[in-house]
Amino acid sequence: MNRFTSFTNYVHRVYTTHDGEVYPLPINLGTINQFFHAHYTPAQARELIARQAGELAGTDPQNLNDKGISLIGRPLYEAFIKNYTAKQWQTNPSDLPSGIITRLPVRFTYDNRYFKDTWEGLPTGGYTAWMKRMIDDPRIHVTLGTDFFDDSQPLNKNRLVGKVPVVYTGPIDRYFDYALGELKWRTVDFTEVRYDEGDHFGCPVMNYADPDTPYTRAIEFKNFNPERRDSQNPDRTVVWKERSRFATRLDEPYYPVNTVQDKTLYHAYASRAHQEPGVVFGGRLGTYAYYDMHQVISSALHAYEHQVAPLLAAEPGR
Repeated sequence: MNRFTSFTNYVHRVYTTHDGEVYPLPINLGTINQFFHAHYTPAQARELIARQAGELAGTDPQNLNDKGISLIGRPLYEAFIKNYTAKQWQTNPSDLPSGIITRLPVRFTYDNRYFKDTWEGLPTGGYTAWMKRMIDDPRIHVTLGTDFFDDSQPLNKNRLVGKVPVVYTGPIDRYFDYALGELKWRTVDFTEVRYDEGDHFGCPVMNYADPDTPYTRAIEFKNFNPERRDSQNPDRTVVWKERSRFATRLDEPYYPVNTVQDKTLYHAYASRAHQEPGVVFGGRLGTYAYYDMHQVISSALHAYEHQVAPLLAAEPGR
């Protein structure tokens, strides 16, 4: 990556609004002491959470609601997780499988970094500048506005598959014309709000944990790049508020729902994908998986080494 971009020293921090107050996430010692109006030490906070989580001791939670309570206790779960999750999945947590969450992070320090990675940052100049440098090569040609499934266009599925290597990163069920059924996805609707002020939230991401707020979260773009704050529109800011819902075929899919039924259906499609001549399925949509950026890069490099490179090597004249 460093061949094409440098990185800022950005550190991701998320806050949440609950009952008229703003708290830091993930749940940490600051969140706990603020919520309980206390001054617990790390050891005391651990004891408190263990006691509250013990409400369901000796049980095997089968739904997300009970699993959440068993992990962090009812008070914190119901304040910060339950209603946010219900909005995110448009489903009562009692009706969601417990496997959706295997753990809920709780830090018994005042560390409110969202991630624990050793290195963190954003591409200097943004992702678009980074991608433009990656494709700045005479061997690479980019064609936009092309529908892979439209036979009237020159670059289409029927004309390319089996003739040249193809990397497909669209929805895997769409590739097979939904022959086995439709996978379920979540999509996001955005509402843009512009403010005549330099900073609206004071942070890049604000979650909304309460059910009476229809949005799951809001993003303030300026706060992802504080190094530009004084040089670019210092007295204005843009916020996008997000609402999550189930995607239709006409929507852009964002998150795989990944129920047991969906996983079974995906594996059936994946079996078909293995039989497609010279096609590599990748990305969130092609593999029906949620990836963070470092996982995206890792999966792309792995796919190139083990799938794409052998296909290119087999091409005549290479």
